[in-house]
Amino acid sequence: MTVATATALAAGPLALTGVSTAHAADDHGRASAAVLRTDLDVSPLNKPVNVPLTVSLNDVQAPQSAEKTTLTATLDAVNGGRPFSVLRAEVADARATTTPLKAEGITTLAHARLHVPGLPLLSLIEVEQVTAKATCEVGENPVATTDLPGFVTVLGKRVALTGQGPAEVRVPGVGEVRLDLDNTRTTARNAAATALELKVSVDPLKQNVAEVDGTVTLAEATCRTPRPEVAERAPAEPAEPSAPPAAVEPQGAPAETNLAETGGSSATPYLVGVAIVLLAVGGGVLSRVRRRG
Repeated sequence: MTVATATALAAGPLALTGVSTAHAADDHGRASAAVLRTDLDVSPLNKPVNVPLTVSLNDVQAPQSAEKTTLTATLDAVNGGRPFSVLRAEVADARATTTPLKAEGITTLAHARLHVPGLPLLSLIEVEQVTAKATCEVGENPVATTDLPGFVTVLGKRVALTGQGPAEVRVPGVGEVRLDLDNTRTTARNAAATALELKVSVDPLKQNVAEVDGTVTLAEATCRTPRPEVAERAPAEPAEPSAPPAAVEPQGAPAETNLAETGGSSATPYLVGVAIVLLAVGGGVLSRVRRRG
């Protein structure tokens, strides 16, 4: 039995074909992103066995990110078993994040060339930049968007991307490719965006190479909104420090009266009492002096 394997040439935080085994709970929302997916059957000439070529590049699920530039696949029965480059890109970035309030997947692919077995010199597609973004936020409708260039090159032909339905490219003696553009879907809690999906049928018999059929997906992102009750259970922001409490008078103490308008104060009763005592003493002394006289 012939087996197809995929290996990564460029270093990065994730294996290219690896998928995180830790999934966020459904209540907490979900997000995923992938730069490339292939589901292709490769039929070598003069051999009855089909070789599956299934590859994922930067396939991540929240909370993860990955960035790589090269994916190499080795097929034992094609190209003499020598590795060939499926995708080369200057930027191949996929990010997926979740918080109690939002889940989001974002994919960016820039200056990329995609090859399939049988066409080592001719790119299946060349693209300047594509992005896919899916955002699911509590209290908001899910949003799915894509960003496509005005033109791509398919099997050596320049193709305008008008956004008005699929585009088809046929090259005699090589094959044909159908491009589905800007596929976005949303529901009450979910969003999904795919920038480009290619239906591939390559049969370059004149070049005496293999036949390739299947699907290629470029730039994909999905999300699922966290449930509101999860956001409500999230730790609240720390409160601002409050001012120190005002001084409290001991219980039973008389409250001060503001006498600023009359010129008095809380000491006035005491001063009046002292004045009365002095007057009484003075009166007694004066009375004695008069009797002596």
